[in-house]
Amino acid sequence: MWLKPVIFLLIILILLSLSSGLFFLFKDRGDGRGTMISLGIRVTLAALLLSLVAYGLYTGQLGNTVPWESN
Repeated sequence: MWLKPVIFLLIILILLSLSSGLFFLFKDRGDGRGTMISLGIRVTLAALLLSLVAYGLYTGQLGNTVPWESN
């Protein structure tokens, strides 16, 4: 029950990290430190997101259903 809200929160955090990376890209003017930190955070969050989705599929908390197929 907790898995879907955490996945949604991670997606929001990834988008925030993406926007902060864009901000630092324009603000730093050649330094690149803030952009690299933002990239590291985004990669870490994406790896966590992939592992949570894999865990959810493995345990059956997440599933793949299509509306045009009837059981």
